[in-house]
Amino acid sequence: MAGRRGIEVRDTGQATSGPAGVSISGYHSGDITTVHVHGREPVPWPHQVGVLPREAAAFQGRDETDQLRAAVTNSGTAVLCQVLRGTGGVGKTQLAAHYARQAWTGDELDVLVWVSASSRPAIVSAFAQAAEELLALEPGDPERSAQAFLRWLEPKPPGSEPVGRWLVVLDDVADPADVSGLWPAKSPYGRTVVTTRRRDAALPGHRIDLGVFTAEQAVAYLVDFLAEHGRHDDPDEIRALAQDLGHLPLALSQAAAYIVDADIPVGCSRCTHRSCPSYRHRLADRATNLANMLPEPGTLPDDQNTTVSATWSLSIERADQFNPAGLARPTLQLAAMMDPNGIPQSVLTNGPARTYLTQYRTKAADEQSTVAEVTELDVWGALRALHRLSLIDHDPDSPQQSVRIHQLIQRATREALSPQDYRLTVRAAGDALLEGWPDPHLPLAQTLRANAQAVIHSAGDALFSENEHHHLLMHVGVNMSSAGQFTAALAHFQDLVDRAQALLGLDHPETLDARDNLAANRGETGDARGAVEALAQLLTDRLRIQGPDHPDTLNTRSGLARWRGEAGDAAGAAEAFAELLTDYLRVQGPDHSHTLNARIGLARWRGEAGDAAGAADALAELLTDQLRIQGPNHPETLMTRHRLADWRGRAGDTARATEIFAELLTDRLRLQGPDHPDTLNDRSCLARWRGKLGDEAGAAEAFAELLTDRLRLQGPDHPDTLNTRIDLAAWRGEAGDAAGAAEAFAELFADRLRLQGPDHPRTLQARLGVAVWRGEAGDAAEAAESLAELLTDYLRVQGPNHPDTLEARYWLARLLGEAGDAAGAAESLAELLTDHLRVQGADHPDTLSTQKELAYWMAIQRGEAGDAAGAAEALAALLVDRLAKHPPDDLDSLRLKNQLARWAGTGSMEADTHLSID
Repeated sequence: MAGRRGIEVRDTGQATSGPAGVSISGYHSGDITTVHVHGREPVPWPHQVGVLPREAAAFQGRDETDQLRAAVTNSGTAVLCQVLRGTGGVGKTQLAAHYARQAWTGDELDVLVWVSASSRPAIVSAFAQAAEELLALEPGDPERSAQAFLRWLEPKPPGSEPVGRWLVVLDDVADPADVSGLWPAKSPYGRTVVTTRRRDAALPGHRIDLGVFTAEQAVAYLVDFLAEHGRHDDPDEIRALAQDLGHLPLALSQAAAYIVDADIPVGCSRCTHRSCPSYRHRLADRATNLANMLPEPGTLPDDQNTTVSATWSLSIERADQFNPAGLARPTLQLAAMMDPNGIPQSVLTNGPARTYLTQYRTKAADEQSTVAEVTELDVWGALRALHRLSLIDHDPDSPQQSVRIHQLIQRATREALSPQDYRLTVRAAGDALLEGWPDPHLPLAQTLRANAQAVIHSAGDALFSENEHHHLLMHVGVNMSSAGQFTAALAHFQDLVDRAQALLGLDHPETLDARDNLAANRGETGDARGAVEALAQLLTDRLRIQGPDHPDTLNTRSGLARWRGEAGDAAGAAEAFAELLTDYLRVQGPDHSHTLNARIGLARWRGEAGDAAGAADALAELLTDQLRIQGPNHPETLMTRHRLADWRGRAGDTARATEIFAELLTDRLRLQGPDHPDTLNDRSCLARWRGKLGDEAGAAEAFAELLTDRLRLQGPDHPDTLNTRIDLAAWRGEAGDAAGAAEAFAELFADRLRLQGPDHPRTLQARLGVAVWRGEAGDAAEAAESLAELLTDYLRVQGPNHPDTLEARYWLARLLGEAGDAAGAAESLAELLTDHLRVQGADHPDTLSTQKELAYWMAIQRGEAGDAAGAAEALAALLVDRLAKHPPDDLDSLRLKNQLARWAGTGSMEADTHLSID
């Protein structure tokens, strides 16, 4: 056939000669033969085709570089094609260029071809250029030239002239179809490296997933980049900035360039002359668009041509073209409002989410089309499309956190929304999260709480309408509190109160509800008196706005009564619940759940005020009604059985309490399973009452097992986990290991201090445990000194009449005696008894306990004063009384026996005989 410019191209693999002395050499492949053109010669090796991107300033080496250089995979398979994939901005191009540059300068290559592979024409053009330079092929037919180059890369038959060592880099492949028919051959002489955002199975080769920098790499990059420009910022601020930008290399480079190039105005007085803090301050401002925090397109660092805010737009457009068409973008918009670290797939596929997505399908349809509702399968397809373009990570095998997305992709997606679409999307995200929210203690609930907080942060005021706020705002705070996250709930409700007052008004019912929850969480975080004060103020407003019989007014009275008791006024709490019960009976009737709850509150605080038997009787009557109203398997019925068992034990019937808890635990396991929080609480109480029956070692063992389960289910910082550690430490001490108990309380105190602060009642309780068990371990003097300091804090935090303050005084007096000051102990206990009688009454268990301790130290005083017989007689009476209610081998029984033996002048066995004779 006739060729151009007189060149004869023959279907042959033999060297030949053409007109005008043109030599033709090559090898046969189909109907095309590679040729040299007259006047052109192949360039000598080594030769590079295309321009490698300039190495980025402050380039950071990464583990993936070693993977690129690997000659074989871990399985021993030769690696001839490697696909470096990841979302836009993670540094794929820089990493591939670094690898290529190292191979080139290290004399590992004869031919290096760098291809900007964003489209098929670009790939063909680059391969054609390679053919023209390496094969001296005539320009003019890029497709033919590209194919000639690809044939040249193919392995040659034995005896043929070798091609040489080659590397082809296809940078930024946008669509696998663009490379169809253009893949370099697998050859022992060459390798292919592909960079792409795509995750399609159609991309052959060994896949290397490239993510963002590690925290250390991100900090090192910023430090190095800023140092190259004479800046040495605070390392902590640099670390925080790296985290704010999600460790994304492209964002880090552009932010650093912006900081260097722009004399950033100070956002606030505390940011003066500190670029990183000022940049972070502006970045955190939702009103600041991300594009305004980056260099202008013409001034981007490292020859970049796209800003972070625009780098994903093309990928989103491509994803939106995949089936189901038009759903990828709105699905991404919905995900952009949620937690970047993990979104449950069910949230994006449930009814509210699909309703939102169907609206976008409706917008895309013409007036004549029938719009099909979006199905779960449609959403699945949209998620897979986004995953294929590396816009999200979609892992269906992790249903609780199946979708992950970079925080800057989220921000760029949000900022692309109109105000109307933004509001629509954020409210749809809230609706989707509310759908099917599980038990607050389950792992999925924690994931949903994280997502809800992300939605709330993204929303601004979009979750408020003219007359109400979105239910998510209240729900997530209540859920936090139910899960024991009281500090987080307190902060949440404080923010909600502030915004509700500003947007809905001071007297709006939802503002009042937020105040109610805020007060309750103040109490749960340790400020019971603050809760009482806040609820008293709220009650005044409820009465004015809603009236005395409104359900919310009655509920506020219930909360106020409870926190009066928690603040130390058990008798006042019982009286308030008695009055409230009367009103509940009148307004809501005897069988209403609120009425039943008021009866629970009344029983509890009567018991705390000293009438344990009365509390147990009241709960027994309540249980009869609950069985009739709610049935035996209702959670509230089970909880009343729990409370009844506890008060039976506190009223002195330890054996019956143990028996009821054993029966209840069997039912809990059947109805709620072994991992339910209420089941764990029943195990806790059963262990405690078994310990009080005399099996201290068994109680400690049971609490150790329970702690293992709490750590697994609730984590180390959950309040119930911390409380179990208290029980375990105490029963270790009761079982004879006082030193181990003191050590365990010391460790617990450190954690309480970290989590709850120095003035939380549980932190003070842990300090008390440290002192008491150090005293029991033999260091009574130092323990008494510590308790004296603790008592000062109890008086400041909870006041002189709080039961915890009185308990601290009891232990201080006791430790004074153990340290050798029996007179001081007796004097302190006499003063304490006066206050017990005034505050709690003569029949309160704490009053009776103080009376007996006072009698003990008065007996010791008598003995030390020379009246050994009188001391022995008094101690014998105390021991008889104790053995009637307590095991003979518990610590206090043993203490009495030892002192009786001392003053009777006999061994402890003889003392037992003496007692039996008496």
